[in-house]
Amino acid sequence: MSHYEFKCTECSKSHIADPRTLRCESCSGTLSVTYTNWKRQVSSLVGGGTLDMPIPLGSLSEYLSLGEGNTPVVSMPKISSMFETEIYGKLEFMNPTGSFKDRGTAMMISALKSKGVSEIVEDSSGNAGASVSAYATRAGMKAHIFAPLSAPQTKLNQIKVYGSILHAVDGSRDETTEAAEKFVKHKSIVYASHNLSPFFIEGTKTFGYEIFNDFDREIPGNIVVPVGNGSLYLGIWKALEELKERRLIKTLPKLHCIQAENINPIASNNTWNKSKIKSTVAGGIAVGSPPRKSEVQSVLHQSGGTANSVTEASIVEWQIKLAKHEGLFCEPTSAAAFAGLENLINSKHINKNERVLIPITGSGLKDVFPE
Repeated sequence: MSHYEFKCTECSKSHIADPRTLRCESCSGTLSVTYTNWKRQVSSLVGGGTLDMPIPLGSLSEYLSLGEGNTPVVSMPKISSMFETEIYGKLEFMNPTGSFKDRGTAMMISALKSKGVSEIVEDSSGNAGASVSAYATRAGMKAHIFAPLSAPQTKLNQIKVYGSILHAVDGSRDETTEAAEKFVKHKSIVYASHNLSPFFIEGTKTFGYEIFNDFDREIPGNIVVPVGNGSLYLGIWKALEELKERRLIKTLPKLHCIQAENINPIASNNTWNKSKIKSTVAGGIAVGSPPRKSEVQSVLHQSGGTANSVTEASIVEWQIKLAKHEGLFCEPTSAAAFAGLENLINSKHINKNERVLIPITGSGLKDVFPE
């Protein structure tokens, strides 16, 4: 008998953990992994300490790794001095394919392989597609990756180099998802969607467990995250809730959500509709219809965090600032989080002298650098 099940995030209906089940059979809500006996099944995936976390695998031997996770945390003295705030960056671009997505992908592909899945479909703006392509190859799976034709060529090339079949869609990010979903239905292939798969968030949880070790249990009071679909944002929160449930931490940090002004379905609250979509340099958060929007909004409320939108000019400005002041060349999506940090400090949602952690989610080498 399995030690976990899927549970609807909207109506709480339980479901058998089937790879083809990505939405609630009753209300079409998104699903999450719930452990029915999680104390029996833990793993030591998290470095820097002896901390365990529950995983959706029968044993640790089923976990397929390319060396993801355990990324360094660095202080950012010049940016900290600028804001009179203690700021740290966790270098997620040091994961195997160059982004935080490897955390979620490693767990998702491991879980799917353990259930006998041999062929999958994924849609992505680039980073997740490259990540799924790499780990699918590692697992011996055939992968179809749908990505917008407008995605940076470096990311499209990375998807192809691992041997996956690239389906380049001449349309928006949302239209790319629609094309993938039609393909899944027509071909009856498992949809390994990093946006919908409950297994993916079980992988991004490792970020939350790592910072418990990185900061010797004294996690910064603010974590500022660039959010498209919210897989990292939600994974961090789930990890922190598990740590609190085990009484390893007493208080939870504020989780702030940063989006681009041109595509901000969460930060704009209820005024958003897809007709407002404009192009953005921050392709990693260019999601007009995030399926887990209500989950992100719930975490914002629970954590006391703030959702903030940033301009295109500020994203480009912060990409350059981080490189020139701190020697960190990040993708525009990561720079958006720092533009958001500036707004949050100026609006006093984050006070001076508070500690702040920002995941630097992807490498600038994987994106088009704006002239």
